[in-house]
Amino acid sequence: MRITVQVVIEQDGQNGPELHEVARLDRGELDDGTIGLQLAEAKQILANVQEVMVAEQVQACLDARVPCPDCGRARRHKDARTITLRTVFGRLRLQSPRWHHCPCRLHSTKTFSPLPEILPERSTPELLYLESKFAGLVSYGISARLLGELLPLGRRLHATTIRRHAHKTAERLESERGPEQVMFIDGCQRDWERLPRPEMPLTVGLDGGYVHASEQPSRREGWFEVIAGKSIPAEDERAAKCFAFVQTYDTKPKRRLYELLTAQGMQANQQITFLTDGGTDVRELPLYLNPQAEHLIDWFHITMRLTVLGQISKGLDAELARTAAGELERIKWLLWHGNAFRALQMIGDLKIDLDVEDPTERQRKLYKALAEFGHYIRANASWIPNYGERYRAGEAISNASAESAVNQVVSKRMVKKQQMRWSPRGAHLLLQIRTRVLNNDLRGTFQRWYPGLMPALDEQGRPA
Repeated sequence: MRITVQVVIEQDGQNGPELHEVARLDRGELDDGTIGLQLAEAKQILANVQEVMVAEQVQACLDARVPCPDCGRARRHKDARTITLRTVFGRLRLQSPRWHHCPCRLHSTKTFSPLPEILPERSTPELLYLESKFAGLVSYGISARLLGELLPLGRRLHATTIRRHAHKTAERLESERGPEQVMFIDGCQRDWERLPRPEMPLTVGLDGGYVHASEQPSRREGWFEVIAGKSIPAEDERAAKCFAFVQTYDTKPKRRLYELLTAQGMQANQQITFLTDGGTDVRELPLYLNPQAEHLIDWFHITMRLTVLGQISKGLDAELARTAAGELERIKWLLWHGNAFRALQMIGDLKIDLDVEDPTERQRKLYKALAEFGHYIRANASWIPNYGERYRAGEAISNASAESAVNQVVSKRMVKKQQMRWSPRGAHLLLQIRTRVLNNDLRGTFQRWYPGLMPALDEQGRPA
């Protein structure tokens, strides 16, 4: 059996269609290896179809631009050069003519090339989108190998190319961000009361993670912090959106969080709960974003610190260990019910019991840990609610969403089983791509940049 694949092109205003043969396939007896198209054949057919299609598109475009738009006189040809265009289905070398400007008008140059003006970028938007999307999901090297395996790119794709294009996309995203502000609350109570009925409350979890720094001499030395978060609507957890940034690199963290919440329909009369770990890096971030917002310390981080204190106290002598264990349990009970003032008093009392003339190493360690814990509670006392009351009412007390955001956004791509070390800039730009991929927003961004880009299709072939 011989199968011929042809492309039929019908030009407007021409008498008949043009036929172009793009592939010829031979098949013998039917078996598992001969049925249908194989990947190599499909890649070659797609590359050939695109080559014919692009050649006709370019020629039709140039023919329409030969006449001067002012006087209709044909522009004189000077010479031709070759430009390279990278697409999803191959690398094309296009003949780009250079023409003289029509003398009917004055121009800054004597000649011009129309094709580079029409195609200013040397990669098609869909290829840039795919490179950015895969770079956000897996390593640059795996992205290059995967795209090269599945698509007829025409040449080997390098990891550095993927990284460069992903950074270019992220820089364009960052350039669109508005200016940073200390306060984003606008209007007054009367204006907020006139707003439509808001959606259900939002719960926003914020937490930090750490990434290996490339500037350090070894992999064990040197980390920098990444702040990640997730915003979850109360009525639909599937509509959650995440964000992340490098704390020492980003200059617009508050704007970044504000725009994420605005994209989820945040209104000034909508209730928002911010849950953080109480660290100084994230404690100030959610302030002055919404007049109805409440800022709470995550209960998990309090219990985690108390658990560490309990483990240290087990190394004391029996009597003191029992006393410390009982006091720590009471401190936990007081904090669970929001009584930070009394909890601080008990922390002070326990420190007095440990402040002896000749303390053991374990006593000194517990004393130091208690001092740090007391400072932590004192700094965050105004954001410690009655957790028991909130828990019984079904309200959020845990920052599990932020913990999952750190794992999903940062750890899986940049830390776990990864041998790479990162610069703050490189990590920050990649995080902007990764969060948009996870939020399913990257395709929409490319469609906004390039209106001719088709929308993604679902399993039934309909626009998603």
